[in-house]
Amino acid sequence: MEADPVTVEVIRNALTFAAEEMGVALRNSAYSHNIKERMDHSCALFDAGGRLIAQAEHIPVHLGSLPWGVRNVLTYLKREGIHLEDGDVIMLNDPHLAGTHLNDITLVTPVFAGGRLIGYSANKAHHVDVGGRAPGSITGDASELFQEGVVIPPVKLLHRGELSHDVLTILCSNVRAPDITMGDLRAQIAANNLGARRMVELAGRYGIEVLEASWEEMIAHSERLARQDLKRLPDGIYRAEDCLEDTGIREEPAWIRVSIVVDQGRVHIDFAGTDPQVEAPLNAVFGVTLSAVYFAIKCILDPSIPMNEGVLRAVTVTAPEGTLVNPRRPAPVAGGNLETSQRIADVLFRALAQAVPDRIPAASNGSMNNVMAGGYDPVRKRSWVYYETIGGGSGGRPGQDGVDGIHCNMTNTLNTPIEAMEQYYPVRFERYEFRPNTGGRGRWRGGCGIERSWTLLAPSAKVSILTERTKVPPWGLAGGEPGGLGEHWVRRKDGRWERLPGKGTFTLTEGDTLVIRTPGGGGYGDPAERDPALIERDRANGLVSP
Repeated sequence: MEADPVTVEVIRNALTFAAEEMGVALRNSAYSHNIKERMDHSCALFDAGGRLIAQAEHIPVHLGSLPWGVRNVLTYLKREGIHLEDGDVIMLNDPHLAGTHLNDITLVTPVFAGGRLIGYSANKAHHVDVGGRAPGSITGDASELFQEGVVIPPVKLLHRGELSHDVLTILCSNVRAPDITMGDLRAQIAANNLGARRMVELAGRYGIEVLEASWEEMIAHSERLARQDLKRLPDGIYRAEDCLEDTGIREEPAWIRVSIVVDQGRVHIDFAGTDPQVEAPLNAVFGVTLSAVYFAIKCILDPSIPMNEGVLRAVTVTAPEGTLVNPRRPAPVAGGNLETSQRIADVLFRALAQAVPDRIPAASNGSMNNVMAGGYDPVRKRSWVYYETIGGGSGGRPGQDGVDGIHCNMTNTLNTPIEAMEQYYPVRFERYEFRPNTGGRGRWRGGCGIERSWTLLAPSAKVSILTERTKVPPWGLAGGEPGGLGEHWVRRKDGRWERLPGKGTFTLTEGDTLVIRTPGGGGYGDPAERDPALIERDRANGLVSP
């Protein structure tokens, strides 16, 4: 059966809005600030074969891995002989199946209409804690996956609409904030139910056959547009490399190398030559690598091309097993999702700049600037744990400056409001401001980084930071200068200052102040060609020195 173009477009927009609506429902129902304030979650819809048909504009590192993860789930269920029924919900966080790291718990809900399976509603959300050796479950010194938290293979969280209390008991017994975990899981269930309901409504309105025919045309249309757009790339092989500045355990950099082969619109991306996996939590499972690839390619495509399985088909990717970008189990991977994903995006952009220099910015700050903290709050008489990422500068680009203090590239999250932090956690914020002179100089300057500092009000807390670009600066392009480096400090209550490494876990005591200073973005173009009026504007706004 064929669907007419108008019906296809109506259904496509309805599905895209449904995915966005799922995200709103998840945000509004969640307990953790990481989800309800920072919006560290993503939602998407799939057909019965596990092909992506619609997604919300959420987190790039989530969205690119969800199709890979859903296909892995379906393969796993078939292999294990697990049959899906109406009302079931599958839960997992195993990075080698779900595609990111343990904190990201994925829920997959089968959608039935007219007694038959028509698709899946899925979401992924970052839970503030999933166990492991430190609050927040992310440390710079984990040497294997099992130190990063509880590993959940695909299991039924709901069976025929009933919660599996045994599964929940096991999970909640392994986390530091079980009430928050339960609240966020219920929000994820509700979001998937909403997406499923919208798919069933469309099936009822148009019929299952028309709906499925529309999905076929949507995917084929996006693939045609993507391949046509990719033909604008000059044929050739474009190579680049970039590094993680250290592993947190060893001082040596870890290199990521890529070759992008373009042949009449066909694009193949190969990570041969990338360094072997490391005994540190910076390995990126293949789902993360795919996410970075899809993000970089989508950035150079016409933004009006609908994102679905058709766009994914336009690019092929290979990554040697046992490397930093496709590790073997049980390599630790918590930071691969966070920091290595950013560097994969950087190295892809660096290679693509050779092909389409007018469409690629200089390097962004290149880190998610992760901070995890937790302990016991005697005033509120409860344990507490929180996680946040902090923005930095984005790179200057052809015709425009970079953006100051923004979450860049593989993260698309929001700022966690100071007011929310101080209301629920034993901290008092001291500073939150742009860092002048951290944007790389250029005709179009890079964005400035951020300083964010808070003082601990509880007796003690264990704090972990996982960051990059404290030694190797974000690169400029076309003659632009590098962005400023990040740096991190503790000001002890007796006034002593202690410089922190970019990755590590340490203890704060009451009255100590944590100071996080994030990198700026690289500059674009010759600094001598910058408009003097723009320089004066930046001086007036305090973004560069007088």
